[in-house]
Amino acid sequence: MSTKRTDSNIYTIVFAVILVVVVGSLLAFFANATKDMRVNNDKVKTQLDILSSIGVEATRANATEMFNQYIKKQFVVEGTTATEDAEAYLIDVKKEQNAAKEGKTQRLPIFEAEKDGKTIYIVPVRGNGLWDAIWGYVALNDDLKSIYGVFFDHKGETPGLGANITEPFFKDDFKGEMIYGPSGDFKSVTVSKSNGDPNNTDKTDNEVDAISGATITGNGVTAMLKKGLGLYLPYFETLKK
Repeated sequence: MSTKRTDSNIYTIVFAVILVVVVGSLLAFFANATKDMRVNNDKVKTQLDILSSIGVEATRANATEMFNQYIKKQFVVEGTTATEDAEAYLIDVKKEQNAAKEGKTQRLPIFEAEKDGKTIYIVPVRGNGLWDAIWGYVALNDDLKSIYGVFFDHKGETPGLGANITEPFFKDDFKGEMIYGPSGDFKSVTVSKSNGDPNNTDKTDNEVDAISGATITGNGVTAMLKKGLGLYLPYFETLKK
């Protein structure tokens, strides 16, 4: 009986090892086989998000075509210096933020778009909401003082509350909003619960109406915009000259 039990145990162990090896090999195969597809999906998603910030609705099928139509130039900014780079949109903003925390130079992508005869500058922003990361793109008019449009997304904000940063009723409030105060100092835009302009008719108050029940997410958007846009200020000054 002891011999049979030992043989059974050995068989079970060998079978388990073979199963692990086979399953691991299959997972690795499928991961490699779909890698190019996943990378391309990420590229297309980024193009769609950037286009959305200027109000261009594209599909996955025509995203690259539309991106090339509207995005005329791409640059990588380091301080006050910008280098043209046709693949600046592929820069991982999260990785660049982490690099900056380690004391490394942060590479900042910026996109120059043309729509309806206007030049628009688009920059990425990234921060934290209530539960996880939030991010987006801010499109600025050619005066670099007012917002043309925005795109926001999130990883895990609460549906019906913080997740509403993706909704048009919230994003549309940013259109035309000034990011500088009356004296010319940088203010960014604050998502405010005490905003006295619920219809958002005053575009010089540097505020938009908060989402009810989403205070922390709104604060995250405020911090994200101030920090994200602030990184580009030295370069914006060179464009104004």
